[in-house]
Amino acid sequence: MASDVEHLRRSIRLRGYDYTQAGAYFITICTHGRACLFGEVMDGTMRLNDTGRMTQTCWNAIPEHFPGVVTDECIVMPNHVHGIVWVGDGGTACCRGTACRAPTVEQFGKPVSRSLPTIIRSFKSAVTKRINESFGTAGVPVWQRNYHEHIIRDEDALTRIRQYIIDNPAQWAMDRENPNRLDHGDWFFTE
Repeated sequence: MASDVEHLRRSIRLRGYDYTQAGAYFITICTHGRACLFGEVMDGTMRLNDTGRMTQTCWNAIPEHFPGVVTDECIVMPNHVHGIVWVGDGGTACCRGTACRAPTVEQFGKPVSRSLPTIIRSFKSAVTKRINESFGTAGVPVWQRNYHEHIIRDEDALTRIRQYIIDNPAQWAMDRENPNRLDHGDWFFTE
């Protein structure tokens, strides 16, 4: 039965793209059911609670577990995380364009060393384990399935995305991820 489910799953990753390739990636990971688990935004500033601090600690530890991977700007919001991950080049150059075809494309359930999906899976697992151990909530899901990624292709995009991440708490009242947003418009990064 599990193989039937895996077979029916559709990946949202760019087909055939080598996610071990050197470059920068903008990541958004949402909590299960968009639950506000990590703290609250007050006066345009994110105030992390214990689970939010655990999440930030796990994000900061990514490079310790994946040599050649660097984390950049990041914000842990009440119900999601935005961050930039550099794979393979130590955060020195943006990926410049076309998707690279390579034999390192990850398949469901088959991790590829230093690939973006493996890095994010490890991060989500570490956060879930710490939260469940700390609060005795074993088996309670923390994250929604999957995550959103955007390949950062140049320095201008990198600058805009960094600013978007920095500004995210100040925009929380209008954020589509905010269950109590003030309006029905969406404020989110577009390129």
